[in-house]
Amino acid sequence: MVNSSDKTNFKELGLDTTDPVKREILSKRINELPLKIQGTKLEVLINQLYQELANKGISFKPKCYLTDEWGCPHGIPVIGIPFYLADPKLSQLEGEITGIEAENDEEIMAFLRHESGHAFNYAHRLYLQPEWRGLFGLFNTPYKEDYKPKPFSSKFVRHLPGWYSQKHPDEDFAETFAVWLKPDSDWKKRYEDTPALTKLLYIERIAKEYGNKSAVVTEETLDAPIEELNYTLVDWYDTSDEPKKKINLPVTFNEDLKILFPSPIGGSGQSVTIFLNNKRYKLSQEINNWTGIEREIIEDLIDELAKRAEILSLKIDPLKIEEATISVTAFITTLVMNYLFTDNFVKL
Repeated sequence: MVNSSDKTNFKELGLDTTDPVKREILSKRINELPLKIQGTKLEVLINQLYQELANKGISFKPKCYLTDEWGCPHGIPVIGIPFYLADPKLSQLEGEITGIEAENDEEIMAFLRHESGHAFNYAHRLYLQPEWRGLFGLFNTPYKEDYKPKPFSSKFVRHLPGWYSQKHPDEDFAETFAVWLKPDSDWKKRYEDTPALTKLLYIERIAKEYGNKSAVVTEETLDAPIEELNYTLVDWYDTSDEPKKKINLPVTFNEDLKILFPSPIGGSGQSVTIFLNNKRYKLSQEINNWTGIEREIIEDLIDELAKRAEILSLKIDPLKIEEATISVTAFITTLVMNYLFTDNFVKL
């Protein structure tokens, strides 16, 4: 039976509380769900990763396990995979609740290649080598979640969205490894005459040197394995207590929105709020990809713009949806770049 606090959480998540299947799934503790890698598409994709490693002369097969997010425990050569990817229903719920669709097969492989880079690095403690430090930086550099990338820098490869290789030396290595590992990436041509090529050539050389060597680190201590996730799905998704990024936009932005979305002739048309909500996923995905700003921050900004549009009763001509999409993408990107370099969407 779901208690009253659970009902509140269901409402806050914006879920259809009349759907008994969703209620049953979300009310279960994560470690009570019958989830496993074996027999799922994850097993197929992990085996594909192992084959790609073998094709590159690497015998190392990092252990994979289900947990709450992608990652390798610090210094431990194992790969954590989000539990919801082990079940199609949970993957669908992930998209419905977060507004960000669960990873498809291509994206899963991108993450697996990236995490295998971390695992290979940790297995042989490559980060202790002077050459590694000279190319990528100090492994013990403080890790900043809110990093400020330099878009299009030729010093770094491009793999995961958002210039992720610039986040930390450890991520730089993992991203470089992933680009090198990906079949048919044509990295020698793509990164010709760039500083990033030196890093890729290092990966190729180090893979030949350590490919068939036994791992120095064999510890497999797992970080938050699914067996330890003893809270319900609805509690896991409930972010009502987490502080949102405060969006400080001046009142003058109301006039900018009116310019951006002029009243259709005759006064009828689609609600701008609905338009923004419909475009939310694509906008946050594309802007994150090219700026590196977290999607949650972008979506908070879109929320604020949608609220203002509703207060102003703004509408959009259905025949100008494409034109409006281009304009609002440029508008939001400009705000996000302000945030990237000044820590504020608008310097008040």
